[in-house]
Amino acid sequence: MAVRKNPIINTATTLGKLLAFLAVSGLCGVLVAGLVVPAVALTGSATSASIDAFDQLPDELKTGDPAVATKILASDGSLIANLYTQNRQPVAFDKMSPFIKKAVVAIEDSRFYEHGGVDATGIMRALAATLQGGRQGASTITQQYVNNKIIQGLEAQDKGDQAKLGADKTVADKLREMKLAIALEKQQSKDQILAGYLNIVNFSNGAYGIQAAAQRYFGVDASKLTLVQSALLAGVVNSPSFYDPIANPDNAKNRRNEVLDKMLAQKMISKKDHDTAIATPIKLNPKIQPQGCATAVTAPFFCDYVAQLILNNADYGKTVDDRKRLLYQGGLTIKTTLDPKAQLAAQEQQDNTTLPTDNRGSAMVSVVPGTGKIVAMAQNNKMSTTEGPGKTALNYSIPQYDSAGNPLGGLGMQVGSTMKPFTFAAWLAAGKSMETIVDGSKRRYGLGTTWTNTCGTTTGYFDSTLEGSEDLQNDDATHYYPMSVLNGLINSINTVTFASASQLDFCKIKQIADEAGLKDVGNSLDANKKSVKKATPLTFSNASSLLGTDSIDPITMANAFATFAAKGVYCNPVAIEAITDTQGKSLSVPTADCKQSMDPEVAAGVLFGLKNVLSAKYGSGSLITPDRRPSDIGFDIGAKTGTTNGNVDTWVVGTTTGLATASWFGNPKGTGEDPAYYNQGPNGITINNKHYNSIDGSDIAGTAFSNFMYAVAPSYGHDNFPQPPSSMIATPYVAPPVTPAKPGATNGATTQPSAPATTGTGNNNGNGNGKKKS
Repeated sequence: MAVRKNPIINTATTLGKLLAFLAVSGLCGVLVAGLVVPAVALTGSATSASIDAFDQLPDELKTGDPAVATKILASDGSLIANLYTQNRQPVAFDKMSPFIKKAVVAIEDSRFYEHGGVDATGIMRALAATLQGGRQGASTITQQYVNNKIIQGLEAQDKGDQAKLGADKTVADKLREMKLAIALEKQQSKDQILAGYLNIVNFSNGAYGIQAAAQRYFGVDASKLTLVQSALLAGVVNSPSFYDPIANPDNAKNRRNEVLDKMLAQKMISKKDHDTAIATPIKLNPKIQPQGCATAVTAPFFCDYVAQLILNNADYGKTVDDRKRLLYQGGLTIKTTLDPKAQLAAQEQQDNTTLPTDNRGSAMVSVVPGTGKIVAMAQNNKMSTTEGPGKTALNYSIPQYDSAGNPLGGLGMQVGSTMKPFTFAAWLAAGKSMETIVDGSKRRYGLGTTWTNTCGTTTGYFDSTLEGSEDLQNDDATHYYPMSVLNGLINSINTVTFASASQLDFCKIKQIADEAGLKDVGNSLDANKKSVKKATPLTFSNASSLLGTDSIDPITMANAFATFAAKGVYCNPVAIEAITDTQGKSLSVPTADCKQSMDPEVAAGVLFGLKNVLSAKYGSGSLITPDRRPSDIGFDIGAKTGTTNGNVDTWVVGTTTGLATASWFGNPKGTGEDPAYYNQGPNGITINNKHYNSIDGSDIAGTAFSNFMYAVAPSYGHDNFPQPPSSMIATPYVAPPVTPAKPGATNGATTQPSAPATTGTGNNNGNGNGKKKS
């Protein structure tokens, strides 16, 4: 007996099994209503009771929201960057062109508004096509939406490899899909389902959802799509690769015309509109939607810092993977503190600082005192995971690690004499006058030197009679004499810093540093010489810390000076103002947690000193602004320079009452002293096509600081600095001078010469190696 080749129902095939199931279901009367009647008609009666199993929306459709792109915005709402795994930007149904709604229904599910989730007519039509040797899909838009939701749910759980497509689906899979489609139709309106479908479906080339597709192919919003454009996009969803308008324009055009034919047949468009559309060539205006901080419109390194703050914070997910999903798939809108105008000015200074061939780094970061808000973060090198001339993945402005040990991707550099204001502050906090004369001639602190530290131990020596060490040095030979503590700060005199610190408890200097939020970047050594990979408070376990041998990042330095400007109020630096999810719900954000940490009178005294650094005729910062002194421009500004051994790292950190800024130029590897990055030498050095005999803080970092602050600071308020109490600036009694000591002696004093002091920028550390710091 011959075997029939085309049985009406072949139960050996998936389709045959499905039809067999439908036949049984029809007899039982369980699924019939759902297959042929719209869900809105299912009310009261035995029909409703017969499908109670579908009344509740299954968990599979309640979880796994589609991946949506996250937007990082500046403080004015302008876009910084998009972060996503799938470029999807959901829009409301009324924000979609009516043409795209009609086109998708016409080509994918002409009976969409008639069936209840599963189209029996469509299934029979598909069967007939199969029996005739053809192929026709039977899945409704609702079923396709359900299928996409299932896939999204799996991907949200990192189980995307378990998703089943096409021929991989079993009978059970198809039946479950039908059940979910019927359940969904009972929970949502047709328009809601169509909107969900159009917001989730893949349109190829990384565009998911109609908004992303409209922008990707035509550079318009979904609401502006024309008939021709809508027909083209509606045709893509059946096979995104085959009908890709960019890779396969002929296939896409043929499919577009098929969509237009369907729309005409279903009386959605007129014959005239149909013919005009058919005759229209494909006209694309492809717009690639940049993804990731490296493609940021502005401030890529700030963008990456914001991303790291999310990824490191357990408030946004128990695990790093959870937080990554939220950041890259959660459709967050992250409003940051970045000021685009300040950022532009900062970036201009960095772009003008060095050339890629100069093999140097520079960075600038600004914070608003009393708020902790970071308004600018720029550097000269471009963001790239591939190191090369002018490219780096390192963010020069931030620490390597946070206080919990989470990596931030930063650097950290020795800060030189920008550390001196904190010893100066401790001096004032001890009730001493800044006009007190101390012995700036003392250069030798031998092995027997005892440093007072009531909360730890401080070591360090400077003694040229010991191998490997030398006496404490200033930048030149003219500053080894008694002078006021204020004059020592103004001229950046190392011997004065040590002379004042020798009269203080180092624990109090540490306390001032803590009050200003100073921390080592997070890759230091503890007392047992073991690596500590987290940002930690300074210990001042070595006297050389007075001269800036600890590695600190620019954002921490700017924020520390902001504490002085905020009358002693310390705020955690913050980069995020608000976060909302796709439903508009606000998420918690890290707060500045501002608090009065420092005596406001001490802060006022430090500002007084910093102002004189710039305005005094022979101050160490006077070369920063030779033609624009604070007294000439109408507002108070103070700063401190810093230069490390070999002039490797150079700094200016300063503030007005409204804006604190740290400007750095130096070794892009942040490894401290490195002869390969000396910014001095017998023949000088050329940076950005300009020759320098040597580079210190007042040069490149200082120029960038000056240009930026005078352009931007006025916008942030510039009240006069508060006047310190009279006791801080009073001239105390000075004992008669004693006989001058011989050079290198361990003590001695002379009267201060009447000749003006010259700029002093040098110093050296206290570990016996004689490394210069300024």
